[in-house]
Amino acid sequence: MNKPAEIKSGLREKLAAGRFAITAEVAPPASTDPEMLLSRVRPLKGLVDAVNVTDAASARAAMGALAGAAILVREGVEPILQITCRDRNRIAIQGDLLGAAALGIRNILALAGDDPKAGDQPDAKPVFDLNSTGLLTTAAVMRDKGELPSGRAIEGKADFYLGAADAPIDPQPGWEPKGLKAKMDAGAEFAQTQFCMDIGVVRRYAARLTEAGILPKLKMLIGVTPFASAKSAIWMREKLFGTIIPESMVKRMEQAADPKAEGKAICTEFLLELAEVPNIAGAHIMAPLNVSAIPDVIAAFRTGR
Repeated sequence: MNKPAEIKSGLREKLAAGRFAITAEVAPPASTDPEMLLSRVRPLKGLVDAVNVTDAASARAAMGALAGAAILVREGVEPILQITCRDRNRIAIQGDLLGAAALGIRNILALAGDDPKAGDQPDAKPVFDLNSTGLLTTAAVMRDKGELPSGRAIEGKADFYLGAADAPIDPQPGWEPKGLKAKMDAGAEFAQTQFCMDIGVVRRYAARLTEAGILPKLKMLIGVTPFASAKSAIWMREKLFGTIIPESMVKRMEQAADPKAEGKAICTEFLLELAEVPNIAGAHIMAPLNVSAIPDVIAAFRTGR
């Protein structure tokens, strides 16, 4: 394997070149067996530009994201390491960032993290020493100044490509993207969003962010999904904050003779539309209940283009 300092972010290079990027998301298992993680990742190898490794998603313990991302690097798959503020103070976050750089991990997605009360150990104590904007600021200082926030010098490079989470909305007159702008000012260079399967909302949101000077400087990847069923689409819309799924898609799923095939068709059609929206840089595919559909959707999208 190349020396860590020589590893570059392929995701950064593709987005900088203006090419439509596709990322996907994998949740590490509650397992000590690397093969359980790799079995979820290998079908995506060569199809996606990077794979998000979640950090105790839904506030449920799993194989550590840093270890999972390192396993992906070893496998030849570019990871996006998700780091949450929920479980670590700033010292531990800085240590994990140094470890990520040493392991050849370049892409970082800064997240607040789900409240432990939402998980299966609700008595766990959250930390939240930093918020996601503070985490971005920390990582940017380590990258750009070559030092820790304390001013202590770092040996070696921390060449991070920094990302933030976002949730598209249908912007009302006068609305300003203050939160996203703060993340960009803190160092975010790309953003991955919550599920937004309404192309009209995406167009209006992208236009507003462009007017605000955020796009195309910030590379925006819209969250999409191949629905597994009408029931799962309804659950996502009702239970996952910020999710936008139009009723027309739910009805298509309800009327489908083969819901999983219909879910893939809907996602492929949406990706083809998304690729034509000005200043939208790519898509982030999440399919926790239908992971096997992701390779088919990507292949169909690329054939359709």
